[in-house]
Amino acid sequence: MKKLILVAIMAFVGLSATAQAKMTFKSDTVDYGEIAKGSDGVRVFEFTNTGDAPLIVTDVKSSCGCTVPKKPSGPVAPGASSKIEVKYDTNRVGPIRKTVTVYSNSDEPIKALKIKGEVKSDAKSMLEKTK
Repeated sequence: MKKLILVAIMAFVGLSATAQAKMTFKSDTVDYGEIAKGSDGVRVFEFTNTGDAPLIVTDVKSSCGCTVPKKPSGPVAPGASSKIEVKYDTNRVGPIRKTVTVYSNSDEPIKALKIKGEVKSDAKSMLEKTK
């Protein structure tokens, strides 16, 4: 009798553990390239839930205050796509090397995304284009 109960519990746990959300990104890096100071700093990470359970993004954090991420507002159904919007402060001249960390119920619950590029001052950009 104890074995039968144990087998039933194991079967129930096994069946309930098979449904899993899976976050698949088109790219885990956004390259701003060379952009001018004060230009549009909004970029998007696109992803699809390739799992068989609803995907819930619980939080998105950046490695500094110069990058503001925005997570999806609700669950992402299996097979559906969504996005994580990132806004970088382009008034900061210099290289961009930041990490955006995504927390979710995916099979990979913590995912690191990268943004890179360089913000050039207007004068610097114009000089380099004439060379």
